[in-house]
Amino acid sequence: MTISDRPKTENLSLDEFLALPETTPASEYIDGKIYQKPMPKGKHSRIQKCLIDAISEIGEEQRLACAFPELRCSFSERSIVADIVVFEWANIPLDEEGEIRNDVNIQPDWTIEILSPGQNTTRVINNILFCLKKGTKLGWLVDPKERLVLVFKPDQQLESFEGEQVLPVLEVLADLQLSVNTLFSWLSFPS
Repeated sequence: MTISDRPKTENLSLDEFLALPETTPASEYIDGKIYQKPMPKGKHSRIQKCLIDAISEIGEEQRLACAFPELRCSFSERSIVADIVVFEWANIPLDEEGEIRNDVNIQPDWTIEILSPGQNTTRVINNILFCLKKGTKLGWLVDPKERLVLVFKPDQQLESFEGEQVLPVLEVLADLQLSVNTLFSWLSFPS
């Protein structure tokens, strides 16, 4: 299946976009245009699941942070659906009952994207950089094909991590020591 990089609709407001029915896979609203994300494939799905599990094991147990898959975050006239977003515990957007809000209108503390075959890398990087400009503390771009992770931090040079290098995480999750090799080892199923 080929995913079109062309926007579906132009010149909508954010409110008009948010009033539209959700799509599968998710669509994002960027600069007045709608772009549909590609359907996640096996490697993407496996990394997403295992990474959420690893973050949750430390973050939720100690009430430090919480990871969410495919959570729509709408802020600063953009609505994006990163593969994983992480909120530090005190920043989790809650409703009046103390439950996670359905509509999240703030940027995450950490945004993680996992490249899928045919996905527009430039648009993914653009979303990560946009989040950083709006207050996100950390961004990852995981590339299963190249077996590397690009790490983005505010006002710092882009860094590439591979092999046994330990990936940087949010300060509150300092106990999460994860190498690039460990992350990609989750793709294997030894007999």
